[in-house]
Amino acid sequence: MKKLLIVVDYQNDFVTGSLGFEGARSIASALRQKIESYRSAGQDVVYTLDTHGEGYLQTQEGKRLPISHCIKGSEGWKLSSEIAGLLQGCTSFCKGTFGSLELAKWLEGQAYDQIELCGVVTNICVLSNAVLCKAALPEAQILVDRTCVAGADETLNQATFAVLRGIQVDVL
Repeated sequence: MKKLLIVVDYQNDFVTGSLGFEGARSIASALRQKIESYRSAGQDVVYTLDTHGEGYLQTQEGKRLPISHCIKGSEGWKLSSEIAGLLQGCTSFCKGTFGSLELAKWLEGQAYDQIELCGVVTNICVLSNAVLCKAALPEAQILVDRTCVAGADETLNQATFAVLRGIQVDVL
């Protein structure tokens, strides 16, 4: 069975920076174990990077979330040191919005039987990318392990798990 792990936006600004929150810090160990497990089994691992420019606050997203974060090249944009070393050599996808169309287009040419997503933020970028994965490879099993995702609002986390199940994503 060909499997893929997608690590979503586990960047400094979401862990310890301008949008950092305890839930993101609390999944670090589980993320490390998950990445190590996939890599040691010879399965593929890719990751996304939330990526904004200096004009972020003038964008639609910036007007609704007026906190500069993940500015390309900044410390906040970089992968958290908790997992950065584990992702060396893995394919990355920079994305200027919640979901990565580049990732979805790349997936269309792949033959994965199973895709698992982990990272942050559950109700925004993890959800958005899960939907795109389902659209790109509708016959692949899509998984989200609740111990490897985090969002700042636990009520939204739980609601997101229900939505994911509703679109036939398996929540572990």
